[in-house]
Amino acid sequence: MDARSTQDAVSVAGSETSRMKLQLPASCDPPQPGAPVKQLVWIVSYSASLLLNLPPAEHQANDAQVFGGTGHMGRSLVKSVLSHGDLVTTVGRVIETAPGAIATLNSDVCLGQLCDVRDDASVARVIERTLERFGRIDCIVNCSGYGVIGACEDQDEHELRNQFETNFMGTLHIVQASLPYFRQQNGGRYLIFSSTSGALGVPGLGPYCATKYAVEGLIEAMLYEVDSYNIKATLVEPGLVRRDEPDSATNPLPTWGHFLIKPASEAYSHATSPALHAKRMVQWLGDRQPTSAVKCAELVWQLGHCSYPPLRLLLGSYAIESIRDRLRSVTEELEDWKHLNYPVPPDAPGGERGDEKEERDDREDRDDREERDDYDDNDRMLDDAMEGVSPDARETDGT
Repeated sequence: MDARSTQDAVSVAGSETSRMKLQLPASCDPPQPGAPVKQLVWIVSYSASLLLNLPPAEHQANDAQVFGGTGHMGRSLVKSVLSHGDLVTTVGRVIETAPGAIATLNSDVCLGQLCDVRDDASVARVIERTLERFGRIDCIVNCSGYGVIGACEDQDEHELRNQFETNFMGTLHIVQASLPYFRQQNGGRYLIFSSTSGALGVPGLGPYCATKYAVEGLIEAMLYEVDSYNIKATLVEPGLVRRDEPDSATNPLPTWGHFLIKPASEAYSHATSPALHAKRMVQWLGDRQPTSAVKCAELVWQLGHCSYPPLRLLLGSYAIESIRDRLRSVTEELEDWKHLNYPVPPDAPGGERGDEKEERDDREDRDDREERDDYDDNDRMLDDAMEGVSPDARETDGT
């Protein structure tokens, strides 16, 4: 078995033992194994084929909603939420899930709903029906997302707008539809799936990165606005997540189903073109992404229950390393150019020595005195001219 196979084997989760060992840091006060946990109501989207017949929970449940649950991450998250005894509304995309399939999800602990996050009225109906069914909402998760792989120049207006309508406006619709309820309740939580593409630019994913940057700015600004209402929000930034559910081999969803690969134009079609970076990465990885969806789902469930959630939760070594490298690059660039905005210390390379500074100051003082003397002479001449006194007469009177 090679190194990659070993790493993948170690990363695969699914057993209760591995689940119990996987914990968020103690600083955010996550739920502890074996301890009672408040039941939440979630809103999440996921695919119907992954529902399990789970025994009733013995602890108080939470109500949650997951938008984007028909995707890989959403499916795993809904399974995790239900396995812990929480209540969930799973929200599927209208174009992906038939009404009959969604209806089969309905049970005492789960409500299936169809929704197009680009339509604010559709989002509002999900909120209303969840409240009608469970009486409250504690946590809203947005996993919905869509991207086009291709050069910025190659993507047309429809593709650009559709990515922004889905990723950014969809998130905004969810927030605007639910914030009034959370404010009235004086509490609530958003878990918004962003991406490593929301922290760094990826060649071949320019417009998709732009939508994720916009989502990051929106949520970070909103968090300051609603903090007094006890409303929390976390941006979840996963990196290269693979499907590792038991039915992954027979799962009808394509591995990279939330991305459309667009053929490159002639200018960007050569094999080493940077614009093809995202496409090459997808083709090289296939279904060998290093980050486990099952483990991610477990951590996100803990995130919904922890007392002090972080603003950002990075999932996977790729996310950590790529974003850390990006931040290091920004810091180095700031250091390289900060001299344009701050004076150079005297003892720094290029700074002035003490005697040089003293000589420059003396020269500036001498120039200032000469300028003042010239000004006084000119001022006197102007006064004499206005009084009708010639300079020679002024000199004679003085003698």
